[in-house]
Parts: sequence; structure tokens; C-alpha cells
Amino acid sequence: MSILIDELKKEHSEILAALNEVKKLGILSKEGQDKLTTLEVSLLAHLEMEDDQLYPALKKEAEHSNSIKDTLELFALDMEGVSKTVQEFFEKYSDGFSGTDLKELSSDFENLLAALNKRICNEEESLYEEYETLDRA
Repeated sequence: MSILIDELKKEHSEILAALNEVKKLGILSKEGQDKLTTLEVSLLAHLEMEDDQLYPALKKEAEHSNSIKDTLELFALDMEGVSKTVQEFFEKYSDGFSGTDLKELSSDFENLLAALNKRICNEEESLYEEYETLDRA
């Protein structure tokens, strides 16, 4: 496994563990909200690493590989949507959670969790496999 993919998968595990801890603590609890706030920096850094290191290599290879091109096209809109969901969530709650409609916060968190789970599964099952193929070539 390449160093990049190994690092990204490790971060995925850490992000999912932290999100599940937030869910266990409860997004409406102070502890859950504090945990989520500390997760923001690492989550955004992870997305930036993928955008800077993973996707450019795949896009470059897609110029010569229909398989990779098809895979990227399939996931492109979904991936952009997930990044947008994450950024919008943290922007919406950038001033904290006090005074927030708790039902809306809970719904927004569930949407964030679902979007990230879907993105992680898609990346690890498809995109990372494609990158690993490039890394061995």
C-alpha cells in the first residue's frame, strides 16, 4: 500500500471513530459538541490532502485511462457535494452551538455523518484502488 493511501485510510479510521464518539456522546451534549469542534481541523485538513495529492494524480492518469476517467466522472459530483456538505456544516456552526435549533443541529449532524460515511466507502472501494494501481505502475 502506498504511503499516501495508508495515511488517508488511517485518517478515515480516526475521523469515523471521532464522529461515532460524537454520536455516542450526543450532538446535543456539550461533550459531543466540543469533540465535533476539535474534529473540524483534522477533517478539513484530510479533505485538503485528498484534493491536493490524491485527486490530481488520478485526474492526470485519467487523460490516458478510460477506466480511471469513468470512475472519476462517476464520483466527481458526489465528492464535491460531500466536501460542500462538510464545509457548510462547519461554517453554519462556526460561532458555536448556543442558540441553535437543536432539532436542526441533530439533523445536520446526521446528514454530515451519512455524507462522510458514503464518501469514505466510495473512496476506499474505488478511488484508492485506482490510485494503488497507478502507484504500482
